[in-house]
Amino acid sequence: MPDDDMIEPEVLERGDIFFLYQPRVEEEHPSSLADVQRFFIVLRPEVGKKLRLLAVGRKRLPDVGEHERFWGFVDTVTDSAERLAAELRRAAYMTKTRGKRHRPAARPAGEGAYAITLEDAQMHLYYALQLPEKIGEVQKAFNIAPEASFALSIKNPEASSPAGVGLPETEKAQYPDKLQEEFRDRRFAREDVRLLDVDNAEFILIGVRTDPERAYALDLESANTAHPRAKAIAELHLPRTGTPIKPLFEGVWE
Repeated sequence: MPDDDMIEPEVLERGDIFFLYQPRVEEEHPSSLADVQRFFIVLRPEVGKKLRLLAVGRKRLPDVGEHERFWGFVDTVTDSAERLAAELRRAAYMTKTRGKRHRPAARPAGEGAYAITLEDAQMHLYYALQLPEKIGEVQKAFNIAPEASFALSIKNPEASSPAGVGLPETEKAQYPDKLQEEFRDRRFAREDVRLLDVDNAEFILIGVRTDPERAYALDLESANTAHPRAKAIAELHLPRTGTPIKPLFEGVWE
């Protein structure tokens, strides 16, 4: 029975959440955010095979205490873990000026359970970590707390953006007409999680709560269930050899 001061939100979606980072090109031994090219959140809903790869623009999660507001976009939506893994593995490519270059493999930095809830016509992304068991320097760098909650809003691709913010016009999300109608000519939509199911969908995360479990009548049991090995390796089809896992288990850079 929840306390009287708890909120009972509508749960739109539950599933597994993974945090990953990709070092800069040719940087095989990152030691700080300065060595990181991209920071990702992967959402795997418990229903179906869908995987969403979200890129966070500031390369870390917003600070909840400061109510920071960070932009991001949906890099990939797919039913194929193999397709997602291909984007996260180590890869080589040729350039005209520098010859052959190497993109390091993404490293898992945290995993657990999440829920996307709706309260007062505003979506919230709430997560609780299962791994690592103890927060380390990597999690502190990316501002990955044991649990947190963020207000989640989806940007209307037909609305203008401030100069230098957002994706180029040629890369904006292309929503089917029925989904585009959900924006109702507003700059942001805050109620429909399906708006995350389109490549290049842009979103805003705003830090809200550091202890959401006390505020929400919501239990993410799977976050407290021990697993013999990291889910990220199996669920995201990351290579069992060649994927650095110390950041996930020990919280140290690798």
